[in-house]
Amino acid sequence: MNRLIVALLTLMLSATAGAERIKDLAQVEGVRSNNLVGYGLVVGLPGTGEQTVYTEQSFKTFLSNFGITLPSGVKPKIKNVAAVAISAELPAFAKPGQLIDITVSSVGSAESLRGGTLLQTFLKGVDGKVYAVAQGNLAVGGFGVSGQDGSKVIANTPTVGRIPNGAVVEREVPLPFGQGDFLTFNLHRGDFSTAQRLADAINELVGPDTAAPIDSTSIRVLAPRDVSQRVGYLATLENIEVEPADESAKVIVNARTGTIVIGKNVRLYAAAVTHGGLTVTIAESQQVSQPNPLSEGETVVTQQSIIDVSRDDSRMFVFNPGSTLDDLVRAINAVGAAPGDIVAILEALREAGALRGQLVVI
Repeated sequence: MNRLIVALLTLMLSATAGAERIKDLAQVEGVRSNNLVGYGLVVGLPGTGEQTVYTEQSFKTFLSNFGITLPSGVKPKIKNVAAVAISAELPAFAKPGQLIDITVSSVGSAESLRGGTLLQTFLKGVDGKVYAVAQGNLAVGGFGVSGQDGSKVIANTPTVGRIPNGAVVEREVPLPFGQGDFLTFNLHRGDFSTAQRLADAINELVGPDTAAPIDSTSIRVLAPRDVSQRVGYLATLENIEVEPADESAKVIVNARTGTIVIGKNVRLYAAAVTHGGLTVTIAESQQVSQPNPLSEGETVVTQQSIIDVSRDDSRMFVFNPGSTLDDLVRAINAVGAAPGDIVAILEALREAGALRGQLVVI
């Protein structure tokens, strides 16, 4: 099983990075979504609710808003009510009156939210202001049943539900999109080479000195002040294709799952590693290729790499010239090494200076 997992999850990053649109590589600074959160009650549950102190308090407060006051010392039986937290994402440029999806999650001991209805709830941002109002019937994908002997069967998560278009936007978030003379693109993955290439691509289309990289992540672009013109201008820029620079040489190792991802720029140099009953040898040699006497060709010296892997049963693997670290991992895997053995060998190669690349263990 370990060999199968490593064989399936040992990947080589793409040999050539294809051109990508700017909209896929970066986002405009300031154009972002905002998280909203609220607290409310779900009612109408078929006895799967809860009866906790804060649920009772919330229910009494709800009744008092309609002029109903319960006598002191009276505890309402509210097994069809559950206290919930509501979360939502407010998209950039969302306008009052538009609808957004919400997620409703139980915060108490409710067994299930299936069949419940969320009462009107205010959704607030980090500044404490109300940006949306939520209400509606829940769609719950999971279910749970229990027997009198305490046995339970639960599928998925019955205490979390969704309400598509369950909240109405009440307040618009101001964005700096139409302010100033510049727009700034922020790369999803910072890289100096990619930032320079993106700026060069914009300058080639629009004109010199239109874009300039600020650092490895940000590229500042001159933009028209008129908002309507800025929208069309940005629509043109974000469809420019740029070829991202190659990532730095890395080997990503997940020691818990045995997943190994190897970058194409990782290189191996001559070394020998012994781990338990497993021996790995990396050797390099030069071969001279001599042209035919009348071909007017030139003598070429080529570098040959051979990787040998052996265990107690003396099985050995020989690779053609140009062997990579991926070939090494496959060879170790072929002789039945566990993922932990591969990680140990990679770490030893790095310590010996034979692994040219960054080893990242997560």
